[in-house]
Order: sequence, then C-alpha cells, then structure tokens
Amino acid sequence: MAHATPLAPELHTLLCRMPKAELHIHIEGSLEPELIFALAQRNGVALPHPSVEALRAAYAFTDLQSFLDIYYAGASVLLHEQDFHDMAWAYFQRAAADHVVHAELFFDPQTHTERGVAMGTVIHGLRSACERAQAELGISSALILCFLRHLSEEEAFATLEAALPYRPHFIGVGLDSSERGHPPEKFARVFARCRELGLHIVAHAGEEGPPAYIESALDVLKAERIDHGVRCTESPALVARLAATRMPLTVCPLSNIKLCVYGSLAEHPLPALLDAGLCATVNSDDPAYFGGYINQNFVETFAALPQLGRAQAYQLARNSFEASFVPAAQKQRWVAQLDAAFA
Repeated sequence: MAHATPLAPELHTLLCRMPKAELHIHIEGSLEPELIFALAQRNGVALPHPSVEALRAAYAFTDLQSFLDIYYAGASVLLHEQDFHDMAWAYFQRAAADHVVHAELFFDPQTHTERGVAMGTVIHGLRSACERAQAELGISSALILCFLRHLSEEEAFATLEAALPYRPHFIGVGLDSSERGHPPEKFARVFARCRELGLHIVAHAGEEGPPAYIESALDVLKAERIDHGVRCTESPALVARLAATRMPLTVCPLSNIKLCVYGSLAEHPLPALLDAGLCATVNSDDPAYFGGYINQNFVETFAALPQLGRAQAYQLARNSFEASFVPAAQKQRWVAQLDAAFA
C-alpha cells in the first residue's frame, strides 16, 4: 500500500504511545492464524487450509461477505472456555503493547451456539480474560453481545434469553455481520427489549449499507454509538445531525480498505469527519484479518493522509474516551493521562 510520506518520528511515537480506548473490536476477529491452528490441534478440529501460510493467503477479500466466510470458518476451533480465554488474552497483550487502557469487546455468541457451544462457555471464557487483563495489564474492559443480522430477529431474541443468566458480564448489545439487505429496523423489537433491560445499544451501520441505515440505527434502535458510519458523508444533513449530537462513530480504516469500501487510505474520509466536528474514533475491527491492530490503524492512516497531525491524534484519542461506556470520573482520569502524553 503506497503512502505519501513516512510519518515524522515524533508523530509516530505519539500515535503509538498515547493512551487510547478501543471501542470496535470483534474478539473473534483477533484470532490469528497461528492460534487458529494451535486450537485446531488442541481440539481435533480439521481446517480447510493446510497451513498458517495458506490461511493467511486466503485473506484477500472482495467485500464483507467474502471475509465473513473465512471468519466463521476460523471460529470453528473455539469450543471450550479456555479457548475463548486464550483468544481474548492474546488480544489484550497486543492491546497493552499499543497503549490501549480500555477496550469494549464485541462477541458473537450465535457463531458458537449454533455449533453446540454453550452461552456460558463463551461468556465465562471471555470474562476470565477480561479480569486477567485488569489484574496483570491494567486494562479495563467490557463485553458487548452482538446479534448476527443475517439471521432472524427470532433467533436474536433466543440469543438474548440464553444470555440473560450472564447479564452481569456484558454491558450492551450490538448488531453486526452482513449489512446489505439487513436494515436495522429488522431488529426493532429485540433492541427495544434490550433497552428495557438497561443495556447499552450500538449498531454497525453505514459501512456497506447506505446513510439511511445510520438513521434507522439512531431512530429505530436508539443506538448510542454507530459502528463504522463512514457513509454518513453522503448525507450532509446526517453529518450535521451526528455532529450536533456528538454521536460517536467507531471508524476502522484498515478494515474499510481491506473490504473495498474505499480504494486506498488516501481516499478515507476520516479527516472530513473530524473537520465536520464528528466524534470519530480509530479502531481495528477484525485485526487478525484486516492487517493490523489499533496502532497500525493510526500509523498507516496518518501516513496516507498528511492533513492528519498532532491535533487530530489528540482529538481521536480523546473522542475514544468520550465515547466509551464508563463513568465520567474515569474518563477524566484518562484524559488527564492523554494531556500528559501531549504536554
């Protein structure tokens, strides 16, 4: 991928070392090929690819669906609590190296329960890794349960009911998987139930789907954060609305390129989103598949877009704390750390 100019060393260091929150990370999408093969061996799962190298070579996606086909195959090695723990722990170690101080992890229980893996196995495995990350790495975290939008709302309701015994272990619900042809309003009733339960609401919208999907996520689902949201730029009225309400967008630049939403990072609208006053953040989405964790997203995006500099780095990190689902006092402590990094 061609970059206009290498980053100045000072900016590169700042991007990598500044404290930040990650708000758009699918934990199953952090499953690296090496761990996929290790878990396959441990659990006696046969894989369609003969080697780590062959699996990585298959990561040439033309759109969201071509990625999802590989993603679901990779998840087939996750069978036991320890598998989910090991996957999340591997992510947290990378997050710590990238100076992530807080992460809100998406997980897809339907990817596992339809294979006969119990809901408790998924949640307990992930939760134990979250607790370990706090104790050993000082990273705070939370879990957000995502419904697969290519499945029915009835199946989403069944998933919610299965998860309710573990309600203390997750803070919100989201909507992910194939966006095209599956508008947010398809899930209006289940999200209404989730709001009654006091769960935070987020939703993928406006990545492959049109700006209208962002509006539906806001108006029908009552989303508190929009995951991706980059196609809002096609609707000036929507951009103005998002700016006026400080509605967070969890933007994933390398993902957008890997899934052909944009031809190159040089075309990415992140500078325009910031210039419009939007609460945009930078995240890694499915980093094992899309070519980089959060710092890689920052570094490559800033290298490709010379209009992004120190001020935008600060704003993006600050936005990540503002957009997180944590108490205001904790956000203020992180902003103080951020201010110190930029002093």
